[in-house]
Amino acid sequence: MRRAGRIGAWMAIGLALGGITHAATVYRWTDRDGVTHYGDRAPRNAPGAVTEIRIPAEPEPVARLRLDAVDGRIHAFADNLLAGPIEVMLAGPRGRDLTSDPALPARATVPARGTALVAVIEPDGRAGRLQFDLQTTPGMPAAQHRDVEYGVPLRLSRVRIDQGHGGRFSHTDVQNRHALDFAADVGTVVLAARAGVVMQVASGFDRAGLATQYAGRANFIRIVHDDGTMALYAHLATDGVHVRPGQRVQAGQALGLSGNTGYSTGPHLHFVVQANRGMRLESLPVRVAGISGPAPR
Repeated sequence: MRRAGRIGAWMAIGLALGGITHAATVYRWTDRDGVTHYGDRAPRNAPGAVTEIRIPAEPEPVARLRLDAVDGRIHAFADNLLAGPIEVMLAGPRGRDLTSDPALPARATVPARGTALVAVIEPDGRAGRLQFDLQTTPGMPAAQHRDVEYGVPLRLSRVRIDQGHGGRFSHTDVQNRHALDFAADVGTVVLAARAGVVMQVASGFDRAGLATQYAGRANFIRIVHDDGTMALYAHLATDGVHVRPGQRVQAGQALGLSGNTGYSTGPHLHFVVQANRGMRLESLPVRVAGISGPAPR
């Protein structure tokens, strides 16, 4: 007889680019008696000015680890919360050599908004709560980039690149080595450089700077292409995302508005095409229409 149940576990979810973020808005106003009020909706007949206060929410995870007890074993499932494929790696508790099929750490590819059985684990009979760690990377590891020409990702009559491939300021790591930073005022329309499906967005950040607290805290749109590669459009304006996860977009379609959020010295659009290379995002060299020659480093 198959017996199933849910068991508890502590888990850490590894995020790529901070996960998905949203922001809440609280409204503040003062009534005729001088009393200050707060609410999640703006009052219709406030006697004075109504102030909007934005409260960034915590990043949402891109995956959820689910542990089920089945016939004395632990079935570890990964639920993908994104509208595009991800790869996950499950690690077991430190200092405990658990028997598992496959052996831990175990990897699995999870389809868009789907579920995958990552491992079946035999408890070792020792007392204490088991602790598992689930790391995630967007994209499917088998993606093969097709040589296509990308469109300019901004609605501008004249394009200027402030930082190109291998730029010494922030394009030195493998995720961003082939990125392009386009100069763009806040509010410039961002266009899809290639057709694909929106798999991940963040729109709730409203600050920028060079302090470590801003690293990974930029508004962005991630689009997965038909060949499994992904384009990242980052540093967008607060509430500057005008597409939704799961939406198919065409090349040249408006996605949102550029801004100045996250680890940034000023308004611009960070554009990079990436692929998952075995639990690690790597940037890919691309051809962009109308752009040739070396860009500023």
